[in-house]
Amino acid sequence: MNELQNRRYASDYLTQVGTVTDILKKEYSEKLEMAIDVLFEAWQNGHWVYIMGNGGSASTATHLAADLNKTICSSPEDKGLKSLALVDNIPLVSALTNDWGWEDVYVNQLKTMYQPGGIGIAFSVHGGSGNDLAGKWSQNVMKGLQYIKDNGGKTIGFSGFDGGPMKDLATVGIVVPADSTPIVEGMHVVLHHLVVFGLKERIVQSKKM
Repeated sequence: MNELQNRRYASDYLTQVGTVTDILKKEYSEKLEMAIDVLFEAWQNGHWVYIMGNGGSASTATHLAADLNKTICSSPEDKGLKSLALVDNIPLVSALTNDWGWEDVYVNQLKTMYQPGGIGIAFSVHGGSGNDLAGKWSQNVMKGLQYIKDNGGKTIGFSGFDGGPMKDLATVGIVVPADSTPIVEGMHVVLHHLVVFGLKERIVQSKKM
């Protein structure tokens, strides 16, 4: 690879991000508004949000839980949205994995923690398709979404590539149309911020009515 090719990497990467953003704007704006609607209703009714993800998506789940608890608040007097990233309790996650397996690590928590009306949010690059040495990817996330759906809750799924089975399992399925893990994961954070700040604006407007 020559020096000129080396120096085009940043430009090519950002061009791909721009292309993906244009497609998302055209094809998923309405679904992103639906995601805001689902979370606004949960905020109004005091329902819990349970967030799941593995690897880089686990950090996105934690970030979103923090934003829904605090960032949507305009002042200390405001109430946040009760949110929990199911990957955050390391002793619990490791005990469940050690004793009962990684595939059920989110369902086993939901059996204890799930409250009626709860919302499930999942981040998965491949949306439950693909596999590696440990077997099929993101089956714990898929089982968590299915548990919430089976118990009457709504779900929001953020995936990438072709969306995998998650795009059809989730009440609101949003697919980042990129065949690149770093771009999918990065855009998931962009979209989660879109939803958070859209929700914050919706809450501000509701107080003026």
